[in-house]
Amino acid sequence: MFMNTLLSLNSKKFIFFSVPLFLIFACTTINLFGQYKFEYGFSLGTMKYEGDIGSGASIFNNKTSKSNPTASFHIGYIPAEIITLRASATLGTIQASDSLLVGTSPSIVAKKTRNQHFKSSILELALLAEIYPTVLFSNNPSEVKGKFRPYLLLGLGGFHFNPKGLYQSPNGTEQWIDLKPLRTEGQGMPNHPDIKEYSLNQINIPFGIGLKYFISYRFSIGFELINRKTKTDYLDDVSTRYIDNQDFYTFFGLTSPIAPIAAQMANKPAFKNGGTYSLGYGVGELRGSPKYNDYYYSSTIKVTYRFGANAGTESILQSKSGATGCPKNIF
Repeated sequence: MFMNTLLSLNSKKFIFFSVPLFLIFACTTINLFGQYKFEYGFSLGTMKYEGDIGSGASIFNNKTSKSNPTASFHIGYIPAEIITLRASATLGTIQASDSLLVGTSPSIVAKKTRNQHFKSSILELALLAEIYPTVLFSNNPSEVKGKFRPYLLLGLGGFHFNPKGLYQSPNGTEQWIDLKPLRTEGQGMPNHPDIKEYSLNQINIPFGIGLKYFISYRFSIGFELINRKTKTDYLDDVSTRYIDNQDFYTFFGLTSPIAPIAAQMANKPAFKNGGTYSLGYGVGELRGSPKYNDYYYSSTIKVTYRFGANAGTESILQSKSGATGCPKNIF
């Protein structure tokens, strides 16, 4: 009788303590392991530029930089709900033109007289981390369905660019031509040893913010704003000072067809009417400012699909907020 009573009491204690422990273990296990480990997705949006051409007065304020389409594809690894590591490929275009400036201030008049413009394609490969700070305040991080998740972005990337300018020949025809081979500021010329050639392949540091909404445990849609800090001031082929037009003939040759094109594209006020010379900027006058590097940024809508979980993960996650009685996730 005594043994039966003792066993009965122990059983009640076991049930009393084991049920809560089981629920805690179940919730914790689901949070840690009951999630999708991989994702892929694509983004569509616009890309813009900040630099020497146009206003560039403050961040995201270059009114002469037109918004151009951009697209991106990424694949990501999700070690925990607080972070996603992703590799992405992005294709876009940036451009700007002094002629689009509006106003009569001395700085605007000077830039409109300078009359520089460019466009460039951008091909970028990057590794980024998405960090979700609100997960720290969530009881059930894996319970994402129907939740908004703000996040921070930081990474390292490499990109290829190629600035082009619209050349107007003496007969009036126009064509977009590569600017780097023209050495518009004397890059790499023996008589300008302080002006080095720039590379069309550069490193950048992408950083930004995003907001994601989970339509289901697999699908999400979101918005991202990503800026790219670069190490070059030549996204637009404008950085330092004007050189003597004769330098182009000295370097390329007196009979070279490249020399007059380079002179025109370097000093547009002097040759802005189909190659007909008019008074322009003089040797040594500022063509740009090397004080700050150029950068570009994008704003996109992103769609993401998660995969790679064990069979039945979604049903487990759904039951977590029902059958197991786990606390509701407010994030």
